[in-house]
Amino acid sequence: MCVCAACCCCQTSDEQVVKPVVSVYPAASRAHLEGRSSLLCVASAMFPPLVRFSWKRQKEDQEQWLPADGEQLELRESERAAAILLVDGNATSTYKYLCSAQHEGGTVEAPTEQEVPAAPAASCPPEREPADLPALQQADLSFQSQCRVKLLCVLYTVLIVKSLVYCCGLSLLRIL
Repeated sequence: MCVCAACCCCQTSDEQVVKPVVSVYPAASRAHLEGRSSLLCVASAMFPPLVRFSWKRQKEDQEQWLPADGEQLELRESERAAAILLVDGNATSTYKYLCSAQHEGGTVEAPTEQEVPAAPAASCPPEREPADLPALQQADLSFQSQCRVKLLCVLYTVLIVKSLVYCCGLSLLRIL
């Protein structure tokens, strides 16, 4: 009998229902550069492997948890599922986020909460002046070029030494 509303089909099996282990992490992505933050929620070690994720958020100075708004992306594999919540990073308040997974075995909440800080005030100066950015990029490219040249020199040196060892080995074999 299927108890989970998230299940699209019921699986009949001799295996017992196992609740998922749910964890939440801050996810690194390009969205952070666009003024957004992302949180990752992973549900694993469960049977059947079907879950529905939901997110709640709490303002730093309040006790009530409210449903979180934001774009949610889900990834599923045979033994685990993950949801990524994209949160607007331009919020004026700091929020704590809590992830839960609804499963046939019941709803499981992540044991930890993740905090997404408020966006910095608009009066703060930028970390780098836009005029400095091309100079920094040029210096970075110059450093990368130097590293590539040194790596090629080491590679050619190793190849030359290898050839010398090979030639010396052949000479020794001819002598013997």
